[in-house]
Amino acid sequence: MRIRASVLAGPNGNNACFATAARSRWAAFKLNAAGDVALMFGLITFALFMFIGAAVDLGRWINARTATMDAIDAAVLAAGRALQTGASQEAAKEIARQIYLSNTTGRFPVQNDTINFDVRDNGTTVVATGYAHIQTPFMGLAAVGTLPLFVASEAPEAKTAQNSAANYNREVALMLDVSGSMCTPCSKRDDMRAAAKDLVDIMMVNNDKTAYWSKIAIVAFSGDVRPPAGLLAAATDPAWPSERSFTYETGSKRKKRTETVQYPRTECVAERNGDNKYTDAGPGAGNYVMSTYTQDGECVIDSGAIVSPLSLDKTEIKKKIDALMTGGGTAGHLGTAWAYYMLSPKWNAVLPLASQASSYDTPKLKKIAVLMTDGEYNLEYDANGVDTSDNVAGSSANSVNSAGQAIAICNEMKKSGIDVFTVGFDLGGNATAINTMNKCASDASKSYTVATGEQLRAAFRDIAIRTTELHLSK
Repeated sequence: MRIRASVLAGPNGNNACFATAARSRWAAFKLNAAGDVALMFGLITFALFMFIGAAVDLGRWINARTATMDAIDAAVLAAGRALQTGASQEAAKEIARQIYLSNTTGRFPVQNDTINFDVRDNGTTVVATGYAHIQTPFMGLAAVGTLPLFVASEAPEAKTAQNSAANYNREVALMLDVSGSMCTPCSKRDDMRAAAKDLVDIMMVNNDKTAYWSKIAIVAFSGDVRPPAGLLAAATDPAWPSERSFTYETGSKRKKRTETVQYPRTECVAERNGDNKYTDAGPGAGNYVMSTYTQDGECVIDSGAIVSPLSLDKTEIKKKIDALMTGGGTAGHLGTAWAYYMLSPKWNAVLPLASQASSYDTPKLKKIAVLMTDGEYNLEYDANGVDTSDNVAGSSANSVNSAGQAIAICNEMKKSGIDVFTVGFDLGGNATAINTMNKCASDASKSYTVATGEQLRAAFRDIAIRTTELHLSK
């Protein structure tokens, strides 16, 4: 006992004892392995929990993303098809939206879904816009709270313009009315130019980038049609005189007198008569088109409105459209006939090689006529090539009015396999004009009656879009 007492009572005895005990306990703790398994189990369990949670989050994300992208694809394709069948751009966007909503009803709940749809590129492309995310509660523990389902940079587009996905060529005859009424006011002419160029842009957008192409002919008409000089010579009868003389009586009964007038041959053409008057038979004996004769020897149609046969040159075609001027009456059957001729292989012998039409039965080829007018067809020619309204003229060479002749030619075009679209612009409810357009079109869905310049452009864009392939890009 004294020994114990002396130790406790020695200098710093209490501190030395505590230090010795602490070192002993720490050494024992270091050598004790009893808690290692529990610690390692806890760490592994946490890691497994995180991996499983991340897998669950990723599985939900993949499922939701697939549903989202599939719904977008279906939506833009449906909207593209709607545009091809005559829907307005606003209607097409609404169709896309409804298709998207109906295809995402069973999808996992998402955050911030702002996905919507737009129509671009003159109505040729439907594209998805906006974004959407899904929550990731497990990955959120690692500061990844959401994953994107869709971002605009990966937006799929439904393109309707001609491109590498298309699988056919097109030959198009675009008949344009340049009669005097198209300049009352002249904004109508300007609207027509803009609409025609829209169609050209859409149909020929990738002519130089793919194996497939679109060729377009421009056929302007008013009171007559003006072919290029070489084609004029080949299409008209060389036996017809350069000038015709007409004698008629004038004055009252008491002071009646006889006058003789000269009518020079013009550089323009009228209809043809005979057995093939409404067909695409090539020009020649018995099948020539009539020359026209006027008192001043001038054509009715402007010199800038020369027929432009099929061409691949988009720039040149648009220049010809911009050069179109207006004046004269509305001999719509003549424009209709020449649209037919420009698509007919039977006229190849009198056309440059680059402008020759393919055979009607050529694989992977569509032939399309687009016939546009702003009024009733109201002008015919007699057997001498004189406008029947002229006081020296006889009766109509074919005894059928212009509208009737146009419908007969349209029927022959359709028999040849040509798809005929018609556009009546600012017809003012004229029943005869509307009836002519309806009967000429291949079917009711291909006959457009529009009142404004914007509606005219929309009609031409619709026609261009409806005659193209539809595919998804991106």
